[in-house]
Amino acid sequence: MTDDLTTSSIARVARRAAGADESARASRIWWEGAADEYQAEHGGFLGDAAFVWGPEGLDEARVRLLGEPDELRGARVLEVGCGAGQCARWLRGQGAAEVVGIDVSYRQLQHARRIDEQTGTPVAVAQADAQRLPFADAAFDVVCSSYGGFPFVPDTAAAVAESARVLRPGGRLVFSVSHPIRWCFPDDPTEAGLVARDSYFDRRAYVEEDGAGRAVYVEHHHTLGDWVRSIAAAGLVLRDLVEPEWPEDNEQTWDGWSPLRGRIIPGTAVFAADRPEADEPRG
Repeated sequence: MTDDLTTSSIARVARRAAGADESARASRIWWEGAADEYQAEHGGFLGDAAFVWGPEGLDEARVRLLGEPDELRGARVLEVGCGAGQCARWLRGQGAAEVVGIDVSYRQLQHARRIDEQTGTPVAVAQADAQRLPFADAAFDVVCSSYGGFPFVPDTAAAVAESARVLRPGGRLVFSVSHPIRWCFPDDPTEAGLVARDSYFDRRAYVEEDGAGRAVYVEHHHTLGDWVRSIAAAGLVLRDLVEPEWPEDNEQTWDGWSPLRGRIIPGTAVFAADRPEADEPRG
């Protein structure tokens, strides 16, 4: 999946439609070039074997959105958009029987292997797209994604359905994305980022293009309702929607996230949904 990748410079920024293939290619381009800087800048916050749901620092060890410790022991878990495998490595430490991480970026997976060697806790990884998971139906007990693939998909229904497909009956899907309300505001951590500018209902993607008009970064905006409807359409039951408050002890700024903004508007949305034990016929 590293074919035709370049580190093209950004010539323009647009709000426009972007399909599945263009979005996946742009994500590969961007993350191949950004992985080193990302891990150097944020690796300390993420930890080598920790599970945080977003820049606020919401810790899975505390909130247990994936399940209690006895539920994770012996489970088969898939992490979508695993980056350097920090969350997957934490899950291994919780006694999960098998943890697999996928990421669209080969360079991110190389960082996963580097941390594997440093910690002595390897995680199984594969290069793959969240929109096309290379696994059999009902292969996992838990599917999770911390800002992994879901912010970058054009079709929420298709992406959620794909994760639901590989989830066994009784299993759980939990994923985090940028809170949809943030799309109304400039991506600015200062007071300038507190003035609404764009329509919440403008679902055009944010696209960075090279000089030839090819997308080299794509991020998609979907409303809360879009996500909830997609979860229901996939046959899942929404159990929780968490909007983390910015904690007093977190003084870091992470791109558009900051204590100033985070204590006024939500920056992250975390969706937790279950697949019923027996799929009910739809009427």
